[in-house]
Amino acid sequence: MSTAGSWREYPQRYRYEAAVCDKCGKWHFPPRLVCDGCRNETFTRKAMRRTGKILTHTVIHMPPAAFKDESPYAVAIIEMDDGPRITTQVVGIAPGELKIGQRVRLEFRRVQADGEAGTILYGYKAVVV
Repeated sequence: MSTAGSWREYPQRYRYEAAVCDKCGKWHFPPRLVCDGCRNETFTRKAMRRTGKILTHTVIHMPPAAFKDESPYAVAIIEMDDGPRITTQVVGIAPGELKIGQRVRLEFRRVQADGEAGTILYGYKAVVV
């Protein structure tokens, strides 16, 4: 990801900022322009709670080049306690030990580096609690 692309995502990557629909109250992460619940176009930005549960997961054995040194690794769909569902890597546990329904917490972690002398990108990853 480019430095500019990373910069545009700071609110959701670093502050876990979601858009809450002003009409129906649905949480959207990452923020969007139109609510998929009621088609409203006005939102309030709020920081999400950093906890949720695993809805489903998989183990990546053949990763893209940027993540080849991390395989095998687990990726899960997490239902956050505020409602949004996110897809993220789960760390700190052997991939075979993950279970549907496990509680997780989002943590700020290094996601990847853009080349040897490039930008280091940080973001969220899930940790089983």
